[in-house]
Amino acid sequence: MGATDNNSDKPKWGKLMLLMAMATTLGGAVSTGYCIGVINAPSKFMKIWCNQTLHDNYGSNLSETGLDLLWSSIVSVFLVGGAIGSLGGAGAANKFGRKACYLICGGLFTVGAVLFFFCRAANSVEMLLIGRFIVGLASGLVTATLPMYLSEVAPLALRGTLGVFCGVGVTGGVVVGQVCSLADVFGTSDLWHYALAAYMGLIIVGYLPSYLFPESPKFLYIVKGNRAAARRELQRLRGEDAEELIAQELAEMEAETNAKKQTSRFCDVLRDSRYLLPLVIVCCFHGGQQLSGINAIFYYSVSIFEKAGLSTANAQWANLGAGCLNLAVSLMGPWLMATCNRRTLMMFSCALCSVFLFTIAFVLYYIDFVSWFASACIFCIMGYIFFYQFGLGPIPYFIGSELFEVAPRSVAMSMGSLASWTCNFIIGISFPSVQNAWGAFVFLPFSITCVLLCLLTKFYLPETRGRDPSEVAPLVSKGFRSKVK
Repeated sequence: MGATDNNSDKPKWGKLMLLMAMATTLGGAVSTGYCIGVINAPSKFMKIWCNQTLHDNYGSNLSETGLDLLWSSIVSVFLVGGAIGSLGGAGAANKFGRKACYLICGGLFTVGAVLFFFCRAANSVEMLLIGRFIVGLASGLVTATLPMYLSEVAPLALRGTLGVFCGVGVTGGVVVGQVCSLADVFGTSDLWHYALAAYMGLIIVGYLPSYLFPESPKFLYIVKGNRAAARRELQRLRGEDAEELIAQELAEMEAETNAKKQTSRFCDVLRDSRYLLPLVIVCCFHGGQQLSGINAIFYYSVSIFEKAGLSTANAQWANLGAGCLNLAVSLMGPWLMATCNRRTLMMFSCALCSVFLFTIAFVLYYIDFVSWFASACIFCIMGYIFFYQFGLGPIPYFIGSELFEVAPRSVAMSMGSLASWTCNFIIGISFPSVQNAWGAFVFLPFSITCVLLCLLTKFYLPETRGRDPSEVAPLVSKGFRSKVK
């Protein structure tokens, strides 16, 4: 997994950049993952409360089908909010700035936490629904803008490393949400609203130092044309004694500004043929990340663990263990991105995930006929989760920052995030019915998705590690006629 890295300088972690990376990941990405992971465990108690509340307020009793529909709405309105937040991310990032978008996310998360905490006291299902929609907006805005913000404040050698922080944070947040919603913590009939709002602690920690955070120098220089402010922020990030590095980065920004005119308007970016292939890559990577079956695996793993002979309680703990494995491997992401080529990691990850998904389908189909197939299925699930975090998990979050120059970048990140949330919504809505119709073969489309992503990477993704986007953009500017080695 060697790399062609044109940057000979060693990566330098300044104190401000390290503080910013850790705090924004905690406040934005971990909170996003928390809102994804917290909702499943207390669902039984929340359904009972919803039914009782609707009876008390409106005198109506929901049927089982009606209650399931209401619960689907509570779960899926978060994904709808995520898609809308992603779509608005491009305009917000270019109008208000990358840092301002992070602050807006904090405000939305805070409003959501207040609604969650008081919905039970107010006896209001509506507050719960609105809260889920608002934190969905915040989460969509986080996934569209945070990787871009982090990659733009990082020096070239660290852009991939910082870009992966968002993915690691979301993965970690899911695990934290699962832990907080356990019956031994807040996952009870009396405390589930505490579980929903407990991420507020992450918000406080992540946003307290936000007054110190710099704005993206690239945003200030290229989008706003404020060269003096861009230099000041670079001096804060790199240190007063790094004048040579600062001058080099400013020269790169000037070259990008003077290059062939770049547009940042949403519709213009979508219509420009130069951006067709990189947009396809970004959207396919984001959407494929969801359609590769990671969420379906976590939906299905409890029942598989039960088939292997575990009790329901132990199967839930095993499911949490799978989430912890997912987090543990994701922590390797910054090191992998700093040392290995993107193309190699993505093809390696997609190929092995495809094999494991196909094997899961085969083993599940015959699980009742061969005694050791239950254990083999658990092994395949763990293997899939392990190799997912080598490429499929982290790379989609930041690949747009490495393929696009600054002006059109926010549109690309927004479209990628929109594809992710939309595909997540499709999986959430369709997986149960498709699973009932297809049984074990429901995992075959996920396997095929991984194969297609592997082929897309092989033929059309240029190597981006250690290369400025201004070097990469021309390689994919001729659409599907581009020659990428």
